[in-house]
Amino acid sequence: MSQGSVAPKPGEPGVRTGRAAGPGNEPSRFGRLLQGGRLPSGSAPGGPVLRLLMRWVRRPLLPAVRLWRRNIQLRVVASTLLMSLGVVVLLGFVVIGQVRNGLLDAKDKAAQSQAAGGFAVAREKANLLNGPGSGRNGAAADGRTAGSSWRSDLVQQLSSGGQGAFHVVALSADSEDAGRGPRTSGSVAFESIPEDLRNEVDQGTGTYETYMQIKYNNENEPEPGLVVGTRLNDIEGNPYELYYLFPLAQEEQSLNLVRGTLATAGLFVVVLLGAIAWLVVRQIVTPVRMAAGIAERLSAGRLQERMKVTGEDDIARLGEAFNKMAQNLQLKIQQLEELSRMQRRFVSDVSHELRTPLTTVRMAADVIHEARADFDPVTARSAELLGDQLDRFESLLSDLLEISRFDAGAAALEAEPIDLREVVRRVIGGAEPLAERKGTRIRVIGDEQPVVAEADARRVERVLRNLVVNAVEHGEGRDVVVRMAVAGGAVAVAVRDYGVGLKPGEATRVFSRFWRADPARARTTGGTGLGLSIAVEDARLHGGWLQAWGEPGGGSQFRLTLPRTADEPLRGSPIPLEPEDSRQNRERDDSAAPQTNGHRLAAVPTQPMTDRSALPVPPRAPVPPPSAPAGVDPAALPGNGARVVARPAGERRGDAAAQVSSDREDTTRGR
Repeated sequence: MSQGSVAPKPGEPGVRTGRAAGPGNEPSRFGRLLQGGRLPSGSAPGGPVLRLLMRWVRRPLLPAVRLWRRNIQLRVVASTLLMSLGVVVLLGFVVIGQVRNGLLDAKDKAAQSQAAGGFAVAREKANLLNGPGSGRNGAAADGRTAGSSWRSDLVQQLSSGGQGAFHVVALSADSEDAGRGPRTSGSVAFESIPEDLRNEVDQGTGTYETYMQIKYNNENEPEPGLVVGTRLNDIEGNPYELYYLFPLAQEEQSLNLVRGTLATAGLFVVVLLGAIAWLVVRQIVTPVRMAAGIAERLSAGRLQERMKVTGEDDIARLGEAFNKMAQNLQLKIQQLEELSRMQRRFVSDVSHELRTPLTTVRMAADVIHEARADFDPVTARSAELLGDQLDRFESLLSDLLEISRFDAGAAALEAEPIDLREVVRRVIGGAEPLAERKGTRIRVIGDEQPVVAEADARRVERVLRNLVVNAVEHGEGRDVVVRMAVAGGAVAVAVRDYGVGLKPGEATRVFSRFWRADPARARTTGGTGLGLSIAVEDARLHGGWLQAWGEPGGGSQFRLTLPRTADEPLRGSPIPLEPEDSRQNRERDDSAAPQTNGHRLAAVPTQPMTDRSALPVPPRAPVPPPSAPAGVDPAALPGNGARVVARPAGERRGDAAAQVSSDREDTTRGR
């Protein structure tokens, strides 16, 4: 092609433009939503319906999402398949594009060569017939011009050289020339010639080409083709348009063959890469899964489990290291179990063996104690000290025996329906002498209604006695509040004091055996250091919780929560672990209270007390309102968990409960 435009490839902008956007080509509502557009007013989808639809779509996908998150082998294989598919698709597009360009370039060159020869023949024939001595007068006997018959002969002559390879179409340049109609070969419809190409051929003198659809007048299906045309003059000197139409069916078949071959090869490559990835990942994941399963069985107590080690690679080294770790762990656990077993047996044996000599010593001490009036003052005082220490020794021995029963798993629960109010009254009655000596008043809140639960009365009384006695001993002479409540399937008893409190970290350690915050602190009541340890074991035996809360200088609260029915799991506690009058709650209430003229108004509880005259509130100790919460504490945690609120540095201790001397602030309780 010597002149004219360069023909575009299929799918590229060229002579024929794409379909313009019009009323029939507007994007759909869904398309506008994807493009970020807005729907007309009143057409927005409903929120509940959309959420229901999303939930309906998401429900069947949850198992697949769960499998995707838990299976690393699936993720690796799927990622490999997706990346391989992307590479194959990209490579396929590049290869198909190169093959298509090569086929079209070859077809374009052949078409230009064939069309140039045909155009030269047409010019030569027209010049030959128009030359001197041709004997043509330009008219036919039947009244038709000689040009019309000449075009028909020309089309037949030019098309006879390429049956099926190309077609020839001759069109009049003047649309008003009805005497010279279109001439085509091979039943080709002259409408196949694009109007844009005809306009360019009519206005220019060169050769033009473009890609189009070749249409036929018979039942043959349209097929893609390449058309090359130019403007010539016939034997009468009238202009006409001559076009060569080259079908691209063979090139399309070749391209489809290449496309199918690439698709088959690409699919085979993707599947092969997926299989390779699966096999490779399986070699890595299988030992990891085995190690995870064995680790789970080890954590469940099956310490004899080991990994199967084969080979000498990194996985084998990992398996050997894992087996050595498991073996050492099993050995250490066995040693600790044996040591613990020996310790429990030693405590139990010593406790039982001390019973007999202690009984003898007790009998002798009683005789000496009864005859102390006949002794001199020093000997009489020694007899009294001997009796007191023997009482403490007997208490310690009883606690050791009880601890040994818990350690051996021999503790039995004798549960029966009891009213905790009666247990609390007995405990308070026994602690009254100590409270009088300390100047402490014990108050009870929430005893207006029965607090019934299936429990062992002896064990519950022992727990509450320990809590109340500790609160009186460490309450620094301030009131001790015992609160009872029942809600849902749980009952709770909380013992609140306003003494020194607990430092951060001591609320959990306070349940340890023989633990004391200050070893130098004297035990005025002769405690053994095992009371809270036995109490927490009693709570666990009931399936309940014993928890502690405290803040430095703000006192502490111990809460016992038991199920109302034996073997019923606890879901919460009727009493919050942090009391309502804690420092943080007071600050929160003060910040939420309304202000008038710059002065903050304090909220005054309006709920009536059980006996206001009998239970006056002293100005030195803040007492919580007597109303028991009716709901279940959602923040209650199982076990003996506790929370301690640390006092901010430099905080003013304006409340009366925190008015403790500096030497007492540094001294915490040892229960």
